[in-house]
Amino acid sequence: MSNNGKILKSEVLVLNKAYEPLDICNVRRAIILIFLEKAEAVVHLGRVLRSVTDEFPVPSVIRVKRYISPVKDSVVLNKKNIFRRDNHTCQYCGAKHRQLTIDHIVPKVKGGKDTWENLVTACHRCNNKKGDLDLSQSGLTLRKDPKKPNRIHRLRKFAGENAREKWRPFLFFE
Repeated sequence: MSNNGKILKSEVLVLNKAYEPLDICNVRRAIILIFLEKAEAVVHLGRVLRSVTDEFPVPSVIRVKRYISPVKDSVVLNKKNIFRRDNHTCQYCGAKHRQLTIDHIVPKVKGGKDTWENLVTACHRCNNKKGDLDLSQSGLTLRKDPKKPNRIHRLRKFAGENAREKWRPFLFFE
């Protein structure tokens, strides 16, 4: 893949007209929005895309020119997103490098549901130790209470590491 091909797939933070974080798109989409005058670049990556006749500064953060209502916080409940929310760490012992699985805090056999608040990342050892027991019966404790991630959490957590530094002011890191 060419250098331009890699750059076009890089992540760009999309802000609302009022500078609220909305979503993430790729550089290709961001440049199209800028070219169509539907958005403006707020922060550049410091790189340039070249065509035969033109050069385009590569955006890292763009702002749409008209207000768009944020989509209801819609982080999909799945294994990958639970691992991301829990930072790929067992929520009982804190292990990071063991094989990880998903555990129901309230076991399914006792009426536990598949919800953000009832599912956590667990290593196989802790998951087997807990089994179908309630948390209090197992002797294990949670390192933090599981919650559904909101839009800002999703953007912070799921954004690429290299883009994050330029995005920090817009995602309330500072």
